[in-house]
Amino acid sequence: MTLPPSTPLLDKVTTPADLKLLPESDLPQLASELRAELIDVVSHTGGHLGAGLGVIELTVALHYVFDTPGDRLIWDVGHQAYPHKILTGRRGQIRTLRMEGGLSGFTKRAESEYDPFGTAHSSTSISAGLGMAVARDLAGGKNNVIAVIGDGAMSAGMAYEALNNAGALDARLIVILNDNDMSIAPPSGAMSAYLARLASGKTYQGFRDFGKKLTSYLGARVDRAITRAVEHARGYVTGGTLFEEMGFFHIGPIDGHNLEHLVPVLRNVRDNANGPVLIHVVTQKGKGYPPAEAAPDKYHGVNKFDVITGAQAKAPANAPSYTKVFAESLIQEAREDERIVAITAAMPSGTGLDLFGKAFPARTFDVAIAEQHAVTFAAGLASEGLKPFAAIYSTFLQRAYDQVVHDVAIQKLPVRFPIDRAGFVGADGPTHCGAFDTTFLATLPDFVVMAAADEAELRHMVRTAAAYDEGPISFRYPRGNGVGVDMPERGSVLEIGKGRILREGTKVALLSFGTRLQDCLLAAEELNAAGLSTTVADARFAKPLDEDMVRRLATSHEVLVTVEEGAVGGFASHVLQFLAEQGLLDAGLKIRPLVLPDAFTDHAKPEKMYADAGLDAAGIVRTVFAALGHTSQAAHA
Repeated sequence: MTLPPSTPLLDKVTTPADLKLLPESDLPQLASELRAELIDVVSHTGGHLGAGLGVIELTVALHYVFDTPGDRLIWDVGHQAYPHKILTGRRGQIRTLRMEGGLSGFTKRAESEYDPFGTAHSSTSISAGLGMAVARDLAGGKNNVIAVIGDGAMSAGMAYEALNNAGALDARLIVILNDNDMSIAPPSGAMSAYLARLASGKTYQGFRDFGKKLTSYLGARVDRAITRAVEHARGYVTGGTLFEEMGFFHIGPIDGHNLEHLVPVLRNVRDNANGPVLIHVVTQKGKGYPPAEAAPDKYHGVNKFDVITGAQAKAPANAPSYTKVFAESLIQEAREDERIVAITAAMPSGTGLDLFGKAFPARTFDVAIAEQHAVTFAAGLASEGLKPFAAIYSTFLQRAYDQVVHDVAIQKLPVRFPIDRAGFVGADGPTHCGAFDTTFLATLPDFVVMAAADEAELRHMVRTAAAYDEGPISFRYPRGNGVGVDMPERGSVLEIGKGRILREGTKVALLSFGTRLQDCLLAAEELNAAGLSTTVADARFAKPLDEDMVRRLATSHEVLVTVEEGAVGGFASHVLQFLAEQGLLDAGLKIRPLVLPDAFTDHAKPEKMYADAGLDAAGIVRTVFAALGHTSQAAHA
């Protein structure tokens, strides 16, 4: 007689409370089912895969041992939190991941009580966790705070600032270093696991605490001497670390895929730790899915894919990506000028500098997740006559704003800033939306701020930046492919502060800054068909502004609409400032600025985001008719 198949364990787990009802011996099976579920989900939704596969067992162990959401669990960056979402009441929504109205691709406070802190940029978890731990202590609470941070995120200075502060405060905080890329000190089987359990258990912790209590009677000097003796004695067995020197009790390394090792260590730390603890866990990105194990970089973030073959769906490529155009153009310029060097902050493939690095390995610098250092490093290079291109995503450049101001702009150093992912980014949502770079750069004196309208313009701007030595210069471009324009063999050097007019009209002027130009051209066709003679201009520069062109558009048209994929305070603000200073707003000009919404916009398909923001052709046409006092083309006719 054949027994019916048993119900999968994952179907019995809706929340961590359900997970705790399972015997510990069932956890490996649950982890296996969770891994299969994750692979299936991401094959349909796309998103981050490799990092989540690497923390399956760790996620299970953390929710099994700790009492979330009372115990605060923070996932640094958040791209490894898909398994966490499945186990915390969101399995029924998980196939809406990164879709409009669906789950975020990162942790998000508004989404679940199990997400105590929103994370999408790296290296914030320890600082946030320390703040939570101190708040708990001030309130007399007893809950645990756990920050899970990857070894890549530990390359950022902010993580060490937080570690230093936590050690000084002797706060009860648990940091899990998820070493999934560069095995700092690989585990060595059962002995390593035994030592980890031993060091995290009551015997050692009790001896350590006894030493602290004893020395409270003997004075600070003796306290320091005995504490150091204890830690040095342990160092003979487990090895002293930088983390211990910073005041953390260091456990590990342990195998992050072995639940028989993970659960006892986490339980010991939960029950016995009184100060800051760092648990070093070694995992493998892409664990359990052969294509991801073989190519962890290609399966870090994926499109929809075939589970059997691992083949990822490819978007139609009728034009090259802006990132590739930038990289190829920079390579072209670097062949002509050996002073050109390139800098990335742990995003070589995302910025296209992996291609540059293959062509010029000695002139390519990946400084890890350290945008502040990247900018000041570039300033140092520029001060010695080199031509640094610091290629950084718009939202990541936010992290280095003081360095942009103090180390680059004030000193008028010619650092070039290629700004990728400018504007909406679709499924990555508000944490990665490049809304603010034009606003925060164009406010700086003597900073040249450009935006490419298409891939050909981007090529021109790379060459323009390479040729410009008078001070800092930036150029922004979006995620995704270009629009299919004819490409020059090599870019031309643009005249600084000069835009271009593409179509001449007499009644309506559409002044675009950046890649909304194509929608302006489409809108102009509709407006011309409605009898509204329309000019279309490409500003190219937000700073310095093409004042002659702006004056001409303002004085020879009834309606002037500025269009940009950036926040309030950007290009349009500079246009309005100029018009106000010149008294050109007093003559009855109807001017309407179109910008990104003054809100953090959730993830959706880009075309839907543009439509909702009124930045597509239809939205531009509506704005013109509204400025003229009409609600539609039919009403105008």
